Amino acid sequence: MSSVEAVSVSEAPPRKKFVEELRSVSMKLHTREQARDGQKQPKQPEERSVSKWEPTIDGYLKFLVDSMLVFDTLEKIVQHAFYPSYAELRDTGLERCAGLAKDLKWFKEEGHAIPAPSSPGLNYAKYLKELSENDQQALICHFYNFYFAHSAGGRMIGRKVAEKLLNKKELEFYKWDGDLKQLLQNTRDKLNKITEGWTEEEKKHCLAETEKTFEMSGEVLRLIVS
Repeated sequence: MSSVEAVSVSEAPPRKKFVEELRSVSMKLHTREQARDGQKQPKQPEERSVSKWEPTIDGYLKFLVDSMLVFDTLEKIVQHAFYPSYAELRDTGLERCAGLAKDLKWFKEEGHAIPAPSSPGLNYAKYLKELSENDQQALICHFYNFYFAHSAGGRMIGRKVAEKLLNKKELEFYKWDGDLKQLLQNTRDKLNKITEGWTEEEKKHCLAETEKTFEMSGEVLRLIVS
């Protein structure tokens, strides 16, 4: 090998960690109103700036109930671990069901009727259960996008909705025990560890599922303005 070739090889940029690739694909599926790197044109109400939303208490309760169903499904999937890799994602500190249960109890005490889960949450939960036993790469894509979206844009949405509907009350849904940045980094590390042994085709398949995660989570999110 010549010295020129040696320099060329040594300077080749290292490949991104897989979670960075997941994030990159995800950001492109946001609209410019949602994220600076977004490339999608807004079509649905939830794809526009939160400042333009007209949320309702009834719609928000539907969203919370359906979100809890989806989070509960993901938590049970990693607890039962059909694939051993799922067990790596137990007790990340990102779990949301306990906080949501407290929030729904508070709404009930305030005199609001708590609805049953609706089609968006039921369909998403069913889909995740099917993936969990048949397609672990796709399931990991949903796990990443659903949890990480809530920790980012989801928190902003929670603040804006609380300003409009709840006199700025901060729900437990938007609180974490410990440093959130560290919890997210720990989970990234776990996801990168899980995906290290995947083939290129498996990684591409996981990335390709991102659009489906936006479609199904978007249907749940849309409940806020229903």
